[in-house]
Order: sequence, then structure tokens, then C-alpha cells
Amino acid sequence: MAGATLFLPFLPMLPAQILLNNLLYDVSELPIPMDNVDNIYLTHPRHWDTTFIRNYMWVVGPVSSVFDFLMFFILLKVFSAGEALFHTGWFIESIATQVLVIFIIRTRGNPFKSRPSVALTATSLVVVLIAVALPFTPLATHLGFVAPPPLFFLILLAIVFCYLVAVEFVKRLFYRHFPVR
Repeated sequence: MAGATLFLPFLPMLPAQILLNNLLYDVSELPIPMDNVDNIYLTHPRHWDTTFIRNYMWVVGPVSSVFDFLMFFILLKVFSAGEALFHTGWFIESIATQVLVIFIIRTRGNPFKSRPSVALTATSLVVVLIAVALPFTPLATHLGFVAPPPLFFLILLAIVFCYLVAVEFVKRLFYRHFPVR
């Protein structure tokens, strides 16, 4: 968000949109305490390793920023997005990426072999669907959203897919260089 303010003539998201984004994200993550955990984590007690967590954030975190800037570029250059379409597009993309990435980072291993709980899967998918549907509801006007063109959703699918693949790739590199102690 801070980076976008450097080159946009408007706020990247309105305050109400930021609050809604945060609320939806928080709802999607409520089932984390009830999530299934890989058996390797159940063999013995684990202690927080803040250095490991910090390193993980520094390595994996910037991937999100790269894809946010890619979405900014596409919204501005491909769609010639004005303020409302920009807000809408980035709101949907940010919810989709920040909610769905949990399925990659919740396990050290292959995300397709580590089964998340039904509750985590359900809340995550429902929240993403709500974000996609909001611009087509009567609430859209009050939130400053507009209906994106159909091409946006094809590009969104491609960006989200590439983002998740990139995070999985970076995660694997990270674990090779920074093994869990």
C-alpha cells in the first residue's frame, strides 16, 4: 500500500475498503487453531524461533509485493483503471492472495499432501467468493466498488495461480537454506 501511494494520484484503497479487507481476512483465518497439523510437528514440543520466523518473512514476504505491483501495473496499463476500478481490482486480488497463501505456508511440505481442516478450507473459499461477489451487489456503491470487466477475472486467476506457485518455490528454497532447528 505504501509503495502504491508513491505513484498513484489517489489512495490505493479507501479506509472502509481496508477495514473490510482486514475483517474478511481475519474471518478466513479464524479456524487456524483448529487446523490439521502435519505429523512431523506432533512428534515433540516445538519452541518459537523468532530468528527463523523473521528470516521466513524477509524471504517469502516480498513475493506478495511483486505480485501486488504486477496487479497495479495491469490495472493501470491494461484496464486504464480509474480510482473505483483500481480499488475494486486490488481489493479482490489482495483478498485472494492473502487468504489463499495460507494453504502454501501452513505446511513445510507439499500443500497438496498436507490436508487443511474443512473449516479452514471453507472459510477461506467463502471469503474469497464474497470478495469477488461484492462489486456485483448493492453494497458496491457504498464501498466504492465497480464491476470489473470479465477479462479482469481471467487475469486474476493467472496472477493468483502464479503467485501461489512462486510462494511455494520460494518456500522450498528457503527451507533448503534455513532448515528448521
